[in-house]
Amino acid sequence: LAPTPRDGAPAISFAQQRLWFLDQWQPGSPQYNIAAAVRLTGPLDRGALEASLRAVVQRHEALRTTFTARDGKPVAQITDSVDFDLRYLELSDLPPDTREPEWKRLASEEARRPFDLASGPLLRAMVLQLANDAHVVVVVMHHIASDGWSIGILNRELATHYSAFVASRPCPLPPLPLQYADFADWQRRWL
Repeated sequence: LAPTPRDGAPAISFAQQRLWFLDQWQPGSPQYNIAAAVRLTGPLDRGALEASLRAVVQRHEALRTTFTARDGKPVAQITDSVDFDLRYLELSDLPPDTREPEWKRLASEEARRPFDLASGPLLRAMVLQLANDAHVVVVVMHHIASDGWSIGILNRELATHYSAFVASRPCPLPPLPLQYADFADWQRRWL
C-alpha cells in the first residue's frame, strides 16, 4: 500500500462502487447517511469550530470526493477544496422543556436529508445552540465517504484542531501519508 499519483480519475473501492450503484438505483435515499451528534458544554468558539471542520475536510480527500458517471460507470473526482457552510440554529429562545425534543427532531431531519453524490459535498454540519453554554454539533456524512469507524477519527481530529485553533496554535496533526484513494487503488490491483 503506497501513495498513488492523482493524475486522471482516482480508483474507487468496491464498497464505493456498490454505494454509487445503490444511489443510482434509488436516487435521493438517505439510507446510507451516517449521522453523529455531540453535545458540548461551555463556551463555543464558532470560528474555531468552523475552521476545524474545514481543516478536517481538507485533510481527508474522501470528504472532498464526488462521484459521477462515465460510460455508465462511477468515476471519482477529488476537489482541492470544498465550500460548505456550518449552519447555526438558535434554540435557546424556546421554552426549556421543548429544546431537547426540538434539537433531536432537527438532527433527525438533517440525518434524513439526501446527498447528491455528483455535486457534493458529502459532509454536512450544523450547530444547535440550546443555551449560552450548551450546544449540539450534528455531523452527517454519506457512507460512500465515511463509515462508522471513521466517526471516531473525525471526532478526535475535530477536537485536536479545535483545541489548537482556540489557543491560536498550529494543529499538531502530521500530514496523512495515505488517503482512501490509495487504498482503493491497492484494493483494485490486489484483487
